[in-house]
Amino acid sequence: MAGGYAIELAVGRPLREHGDIDVLVLRRDHLAVQEALRGWEWWAADPPGVLRPWRPQEVLPAGVQDIWCRPAHDKPWQIQVMLDESSGQEWVSRRNLRLRRPIAALGHTSADGIPYLAPEIQLFYKAEDPRPKDEHDFTDALTVLGSRQRDWLRVALADTYRNHPWQRALGEFPDRRRATKTPAGTPGLSEEDGTEHRPRRQSAAGSGGGG
Repeated sequence: MAGGYAIELAVGRPLREHGDIDVLVLRRDHLAVQEALRGWEWWAADPPGVLRPWRPQEVLPAGVQDIWCRPAHDKPWQIQVMLDESSGQEWVSRRNLRLRRPIAALGHTSADGIPYLAPEIQLFYKAEDPRPKDEHDFTDALTVLGSRQRDWLRVALADTYRNHPWQRALGEFPDRRRATKTPAGTPGLSEEDGTEHRPRRQSAAGSGGGG
């Protein structure tokens, strides 16, 4: 799970209404979406914003980052799949190739057995162009982020967006430790680190921020 639902699973309670379900899938595994949603309609969002049918067994090019899915042509969109990158056993952010994490530490599992994206990673994607609901998600998630998660997000924002307004809020929390660094000087992540982009008809390519 990704998007606003990932934030809710991290916080542990419902926060707001959602228009669809967001799911994060590594690009290397994206054909599994067709197997999981057999019988559904799948539409790829080709840049700069054109929706077109995703053909069975078609390997999508790197520029396609979003897939919209619905049970039938006369049904509303229900699932948006956001594709992200990987290298070996590492997740690699499509927004900043310096941001990496072991795939095994990409997310968590709720008490009900639902896997969800680490909230600091979801907030990083929401931070590119935050909407009011993204601001609410940030405020709600901030209360449950551990110090390592806050440090990771703060460093990631500084490295990617320079002076992002969320950096100040992250830095105001007490008991804050320095973010670890990789040899290349990028935000370091260990497997101990805890951790909605709805379809917009005017911009079908989507930003991957999550809804």
